[in-house]
Amino acid sequence: MDTEVDYRGYEVTAENFVRLITGRVHEATPRNKRLLSDHQSNVLIYLTGHGGDGFLKFQDAQELTSVDLADAIETMYQNNRYKELFVIADTCQSASMYSEIYSPNVLATSSSLVGEDSLSHHVDRSIGVYIIDRYAYYVRKFLEDKVRSLDANVSMADYLASCSKEECISTVGVRTDLYPKPPAQVRVTDFFGARKYIQPLNGDYEFGEEWESLPTGSEERKKKWQF
Repeated sequence: MDTEVDYRGYEVTAENFVRLITGRVHEATPRNKRLLSDHQSNVLIYLTGHGGDGFLKFQDAQELTSVDLADAIETMYQNNRYKELFVIADTCQSASMYSEIYSPNVLATSSSLVGEDSLSHHVDRSIGVYIIDRYAYYVRKFLEDKVRSLDANVSMADYLASCSKEECISTVGVRTDLYPKPPAQVRVTDFFGARKYIQPLNGDYEFGEEWESLPTGSEERKKKWQF
């Protein structure tokens, strides 16, 4: 499956990440470089790379701290930029990255606890580089084996248990106190999917004299066309 990458190389900075999820981007930013989420959106944030207790590195020059992440998520919540949020942190000591989050409707998991390293899985000997982390390897295998369609009857509890201590070596962390539903009752495809639910509007609507007086096709009239 082809993957469209919207930010590459030195565009991937801590500042751009925070601007993206909070919606604080320049007005000339194209749609493909915006997170066009709203109060009906389930949003998945996957953080991976080099990290430590309370931080994630960007380009080995910048750091996103756990406090930065928590405050950015609170901005998302205050601006109705998500309905439910799933945060995955895949770095060394990655449980620290969700420890400061305080906004509601957030489910979080990590590839390691504070004080633990998150380890690689296997090396490509032709280039001499480890090419995938253990957590990423096993959760990808789980998704490919178990989630074959948007109707797959697989829960978030199954996902959270998909990389055992034997497989990951590090301990997978889970935080559920901010999330109102038991993970066993939430489908994986609520986050790992792309289905849009449209609620039809039935009945007649009165727009009033103010709307009727606006010129047809005007920006002001379009802005009023909201339910």
